[in-house]
Formats: sequence, structure tokens, C-alpha cells
Amino acid sequence: MQNQKTIKQSASQSGIGLHSGTPVDLKINPGKENEGIVFIRTDLPGRPKIHATAKNVTSTVRATTLEENGIKVFTVEHLMSALNVCGIDNCEIELNSEEPPVLNGNSEDFFRLIKSAGIVEQSAERREIKLEKVYRIDADDGKRFVAALPYNGFRVSFVSINPHPLVGIQYRDFEITQEVYEKEIAPARTIAYEKEIEALRAHGLGLGGTIENVIVYNDERWLNELKYKDELVRHKILDLIGDIRLAGIFDCHLIAAASGHALNTALAKKIYADFC
Repeated sequence: MQNQKTIKQSASQSGIGLHSGTPVDLKINPGKENEGIVFIRTDLPGRPKIHATAKNVTSTVRATTLEENGIKVFTVEHLMSALNVCGIDNCEIELNSEEPPVLNGNSEDFFRLIKSAGIVEQSAERREIKLEKVYRIDADDGKRFVAALPYNGFRVSFVSINPHPLVGIQYRDFEITQEVYEKEIAPARTIAYEKEIEALRAHGLGLGGTIENVIVYNDERWLNELKYKDELVRHKILDLIGDIRLAGIFDCHLIAAASGHALNTALAKKIYADFC
């Protein structure tokens, strides 16, 4: 058995939300044993809490939304991804808005923020989640899926399928360690098709997106420089690592084909239901 972990000291970050475009201040504080990861809306009366667990996922439209007692936070996947890789069981995340800052459109700054705060082991043992069977979620179209297999370690294999010739089929397979994550995954940004941006903003989405925090492409070219030739699939892996954290921290081999937040969180809910 492993012991639970939290951060050593508080750490703060400010910015704007990717979809809301709203300014937000974020502060991560050490958490109590067995508390889990808890978002606290400091902008609302009574400072309501939203626990970051799979059962609280209520929407997966362009981001993962958590809701508890009618209070929401959304686009939590990038922060949750960094917390997962850092092995953080317990922390309190104060937000004075409904969405964490987008920062660079990835999890790089969140990862560094957690590392700078320090990671400490607590006395209580971590709740054991040991997969003894394959968990799989298939999309209705029969073409997309995500699965978690028993594995001694943490590995992700992902194939991304996009009909656009600039993107195409991308595949990556990583044994996830903090070192690999920091170098190969955390810097990968979210992606958008230029023709979709106007429609997204009309629906109140992507209002905080810029050429600095989103990879944008059109029918002819990329509008900004890629950090990796296969940055899309790396970001998909980043998102999957964040979404699966909603089930807990555990060893597994995640295998996915064109999966997104809906399938990712459905898998997290399935695992969570068996162990919580």
C-alpha cells in the first residue's frame, strides 16, 4: 500500500478561463487526509465545495464539467492531469470563478506550480484501486473506444483520427513518469479548427482562446507553430490522464482510439463505481 500525498505549501496562479474568458485567481492549498481533491468557489456565498470525483461529472461538451449541489466548475482536465501525474490525493483548489485559468492551453504551468509547492507524504494509506479486469467504453458509432487494463505501472496508448490532411492519424505510446510527462505531454496544447471558432464563441465557448494557448488550423495551414508534429494526440493523452483521475490514482494501461471527454469520464465513472 502507498500513503496519500498532498502539497507542502499553497501556490497561486491567475489568468482567464478558456471557454468563459473570465479572469480567475486560482490557489492550491494542502488538503487533509482522505479529503480528496476539492474545488472551492470563493466567489459564491458560503464558499461551496465541488469534489473532483467521477460521480460529479455532468457535462463533457468541449471540456469536463463537475457539479455538486448545483455549483459547477468546468475545464478541470488540465489541472487534474498534472495532479494525477504528481500523485496528489488531497488538496483544496480555491477559484473565484467557474473555470481554472487556461494559461498556455496545456498542463505545463499547473505541473510546475505543484512541483514548486512541494509534495509531501501523509500518514493515511491511499485507497487501493487494483484493476483485475478490463474496463472498456465504446462509442455508439463503433469506431471510438477507451479501455483500462491491469498493468504494473501507468501507460497510455492513444490513436487520434482526424480526417483533415494536416492532422490525419496520430499515435503515441508513453510509459507515464513525471519526467516523461513534463517533457513529452504537459506542453501539448488544445486544438481548434478555424471554421469552428465563430460557432463555438456564439455558444459561449472558447472566449478565452488565443493563438498563444490554442493550436489553430484551417484548410491550408497551421496558424501557429507546433511544439510537436503530433501535438494533438499528446494533448489527447494529457486530457485522458486528467479525466481518469476522477476515478482515483491507480496503475493501469489506458488504450484509446479517438476518445474524448465523454468516453474518458464514462470510463472513470465505471471504475469509480466499482471501488468507491
